[in-house]
Amino acid sequence: MLKAGFVADNQTWLEDFAARTGECVAVIGFVDGEDGVLYNAAAICHRGRVVHRYYKNLLPNYSVFDEERYFTPGDDARDAATIYRIGGALVGVTICEDIWSPVGPVAAQARAGASLAVSINASPFHRGRLDERTTMIAERAKATGCAVAYVNQMSGQDELVFDGGSMVVGRDGLVVARSPQFEEHLLFTSIELPEAQPGAHATVVDITNAPRATRSQRDTVAALVLSDRAQIYGALVVGTRDYVRKNGFTDVVIGLSGGIDSALVAAVAVDALGAQHVHGVSMPSRYSSDGSRSDAAALAANLGIEMRTISIEPAFGAYLDMTSESFAGRPADLTEENLQSRVRGTTLMALSNKFNWMVLTTGNKSELAVGYFTLYGDSVGGYAVIKDLLKTTVYDLCAFVNEQAGRELIPSAIITKPPSAELRPDQRDDQSLPPYEVLDPILELYVERDRTAAEIIAMGHDEALVRRIARLVDMNEYKRRQGPPGVRVTRKAFGKDRRLPITNGYRG
Repeated sequence: MLKAGFVADNQTWLEDFAARTGECVAVIGFVDGEDGVLYNAAAICHRGRVVHRYYKNLLPNYSVFDEERYFTPGDDARDAATIYRIGGALVGVTICEDIWSPVGPVAAQARAGASLAVSINASPFHRGRLDERTTMIAERAKATGCAVAYVNQMSGQDELVFDGGSMVVGRDGLVVARSPQFEEHLLFTSIELPEAQPGAHATVVDITNAPRATRSQRDTVAALVLSDRAQIYGALVVGTRDYVRKNGFTDVVIGLSGGIDSALVAAVAVDALGAQHVHGVSMPSRYSSDGSRSDAAALAANLGIEMRTISIEPAFGAYLDMTSESFAGRPADLTEENLQSRVRGTTLMALSNKFNWMVLTTGNKSELAVGYFTLYGDSVGGYAVIKDLLKTTVYDLCAFVNEQAGRELIPSAIITKPPSAELRPDQRDDQSLPPYEVLDPILELYVERDRTAAEIIAMGHDEALVRRIARLVDMNEYKRRQGPPGVRVTRKAFGKDRRLPITNGYRG
């Protein structure tokens, strides 16, 4: 939107869209304005032209939103009280944030006589978001006496997933009809609106005075509300599918370690792209257990994906030989562990280059938070599918995958064995980190709820442990900045949500 050419092009496309409209009144979002004065706008189109333009009044500037950077707010005195006569009904139009305020444009339009509020939205998903929207819309409908048609975008863009879930809510706050989440959907419904007269200070734009449309029947409520786990999984699938395909790829490649993280990523990729487009690679070293190799093979067979084995031992041995003189007299440590991870990352990127497969990384939020991953190793790739899932949520979703399949799609051995990077003999994650059931609640408080270490300690958590975890989170910001984007499913993901400086000496 800082490119004048983009703004001009989007206005041209709007005119092309409007030219295709007939008797049905259509509302479409676009960017209006010029010379740096831009509006987040909705065009009301009818019979081949733009009849009127509404400018968004309330500009969010929190979380992932930066609208004040780009847009000028609409004029409340002009736009909030503008309503449209459509088929005998008086209708208000707003954009996203406008409907969230109880004293915002929807309330003003209701006072002006509107009996239906049409709200167009690009509302990104996070856990619990659908319930929040439904509650808010019901409150707005009951408070204003306006029925609400809430229309939400459905697509993935980088880390954001717009989950659809459009709905029509009656004046009593009850849902009349609902579209499914994570699917493109065309919903037809009818709703009774009272006869309304415009208020004394209303601006009424007459679009059509034709009689109200009637239908012999209306659709039933079209979609059930998904469970929490189903919503998260649906967001992962949509985000992965759209990122891969919209960026020109058809296939993905995943390093299959026999662990739970790569298992979930592989299951998501299959649902997003189809098994024929997912390629697994086992890359054993001298420390890889037989069980991990067989678990990875069983997973690939269950999912129906191709799997190949490329041993990293020759390259790892060569690196040890190359560095032996420089490292002489020093014991093996994290350096040798990271070498293995980096050989695996290089191998995956070689396959990506040769076959044009996007690499999907397999790190979860717990690991990313405390830096338990190798920079330029297991962090390399194009998309980080589960980067916003704490490890305990990874376990929950693996159980969900098997429940939905009605069988052990992800082998039980993968779910039940202690997690390990297998970069040294008998290694386990809990040798370097607290158990995930202890770690994850602290991370949720520190990362997602912005609690300080002192506040978390005051809640009853062990002081030494909290201080250690908080320091790990802070000191590993530089590593996270160099990783790929991934699906956002919580209120605060690493990236746009959480913008902390790398050079930061604060210890709260």
